[in-house]
Amino acid sequence: MTEIHSTPTLVERLSDPRPVLAVGTLAWMVATAVVLLAGDRWSTALPVCYAGIALGLLGFGLFLVQRGAARRGRRGAQQGLV
Repeated sequence: MTEIHSTPTLVERLSDPRPVLAVGTLAWMVATAVVLLAGDRWSTALPVCYAGIALGLLGFGLFLVQRGAARRGRRGAQQGLV
Protein backbone atom coordinates (compact mmCIF):
# COMPACT_ATOMS: atom_id res chain seq x y z
CA MET A 1 0.00 0.00 0.00
CA THR A 2 1.25 3.45 -0.83
CA GLU A 3 0.35 6.46 1.19
CA ILE A 4 -0.54 9.68 -0.51
CA HIS A 5 0.57 12.71 1.47
CA SER A 6 -1.30 15.90 0.87
CA THR A 7 0.30 19.26 1.44
CA PRO A 8 -1.37 21.06 4.34
CA THR A 9 -2.89 24.40 3.48
CA LEU A 10 -2.43 27.51 5.57
CA VAL A 11 -5.30 29.01 7.43
CA GLU A 12 -6.88 31.68 5.22
CA ARG A 13 -6.19 34.32 7.85
CA LEU A 14 -2.44 33.60 7.65
CA SER A 15 -2.22 33.43 3.87
CA ASP A 16 -4.14 36.64 3.10
CA PRO A 17 -1.66 39.30 1.86
CA ARG A 18 -4.06 42.24 2.24
CA PRO A 19 -3.32 43.04 5.91
CA VAL A 20 0.43 42.90 5.33
CA LEU A 21 0.21 45.16 2.29
CA ALA A 22 -2.06 47.63 4.07
CA VAL A 23 0.02 47.81 7.27
CA GLY A 24 3.30 48.07 5.34
CA THR A 25 2.03 50.84 3.08
CA LEU A 26 0.54 52.69 6.06
CA ALA A 27 3.87 52.42 7.89
CA TRP A 28 5.66 54.00 4.92
CA MET A 29 3.07 56.80 4.87
CA VAL A 30 3.68 57.47 8.57
CA ALA A 31 7.44 57.42 7.98
CA THR A 32 7.01 59.90 5.13
CA ALA A 33 5.03 62.26 7.38
CA VAL A 34 7.72 62.02 10.08
CA VAL A 35 10.48 62.74 7.57
CA LEU A 36 8.57 65.71 6.15
CA LEU A 37 8.00 67.12 9.65
CA ALA A 38 11.68 66.64 10.60
CA GLY A 39 12.79 69.07 7.91
CA ASP A 40 16.19 69.04 6.22
CA ARG A 41 17.76 66.73 8.79
CA TRP A 42 16.10 63.64 7.25
CA SER A 43 15.60 64.90 3.70
CA THR A 44 17.79 62.15 2.21
CA ALA A 45 15.34 59.53 3.52
CA LEU A 46 12.39 61.03 1.65
CA PRO A 47 12.99 59.16 -1.64
CA VAL A 48 13.16 55.88 0.28
CA CYS A 49 9.80 56.64 1.90
CA TYR A 50 8.25 57.45 -1.47
CA ALA A 51 9.65 54.20 -2.89
CA GLY A 52 8.16 52.24 0.03
CA ILE A 53 4.72 53.73 -0.61
CA ALA A 54 5.02 53.05 -4.35
CA LEU A 55 6.05 49.43 -3.79
CA GLY A 56 3.19 48.88 -1.35
CA LEU A 57 0.68 50.26 -3.83
CA LEU A 58 2.25 48.24 -6.65
CA GLY A 59 2.06 45.08 -4.55
CA PHE A 60 -1.58 45.70 -3.75
CA GLY A 61 -2.30 46.35 -7.43
CA LEU A 62 -0.61 43.11 -8.45
CA PHE A 63 -2.61 41.26 -5.80
CA LEU A 64 -5.85 42.68 -7.22
CA VAL A 65 -4.86 41.67 -10.77
CA GLN A 66 -3.97 38.13 -9.65
CA ARG A 67 -7.15 37.78 -7.61
CA GLY A 68 -9.23 38.92 -10.58
CA ALA A 69 -7.48 36.41 -12.83
CA ALA A 70 -8.06 33.64 -10.27
CA ARG A 71 -11.75 34.50 -10.06
CA ARG A 72 -12.05 34.38 -13.84
CA GLY A 73 -10.30 31.00 -13.86
CA ARG A 74 -7.25 32.06 -15.84
CA ARG A 75 -4.67 29.35 -16.26
CA GLY A 76 -1.64 31.38 -15.11
CA ALA A 77 -3.28 32.87 -12.03
CA GLN A 78 -2.24 32.09 -8.50
CA GLN A 79 -4.39 29.62 -6.67
CA GLY A 80 -6.22 30.38 -3.43
CA LEU A 81 -6.79 34.12 -3.92
CA VAL A 82 -10.52 33.93 -4.51
